[in-house]
Amino acid sequence: MALLRQMVLARAFPDLKAQQRLHKITEIFDTPDTLDRLCRISGGHVRNLLRLLNNAIQTEMGLPISWDSLDKVILDYKNALKLAVDDHEWALLHRVAKEKRVTGDDGYEKLIRSMFVYEYQDRQGSWFVINPVLAEAEEFQS
Repeated sequence: MALLRQMVLARAFPDLKAQQRLHKITEIFDTPDTLDRLCRISGGHVRNLLRLLNNAIQTEMGLPISWDSLDKVILDYKNALKLAVDDHEWALLHRVAKEKRVTGDDGYEKLIRSMFVYEYQDRQGSWFVINPVLAEAEEFQS
């Protein structure tokens, strides 16, 4: 999380040291919690994080970005993603959330290609989680 925060802040304050950037959060976001929400909802996917950030700036029509503006952008993204998920894929998403893995099923390949599921890796291997935006969808909660 700290690295994602710094990546966002470094774009706004490239000449400042990491610790100095942290003191400038409220020039970009209304609260540090708003920045943390952006980082969490991105799932660590840099392109999505930057897209959400850009859309939030446009929604807010300036800085700082409010929680409400970011929330609207997230809701719009969630609604767009949900339209692309069919009933079979929701079932697969539930299985991925439970098992943290995927199998050779073609449906799983589509989940990954469509960015409905993210793959993470560390020294112990890889695991899969559903896109945090979809994890907040009512269809996934039920």
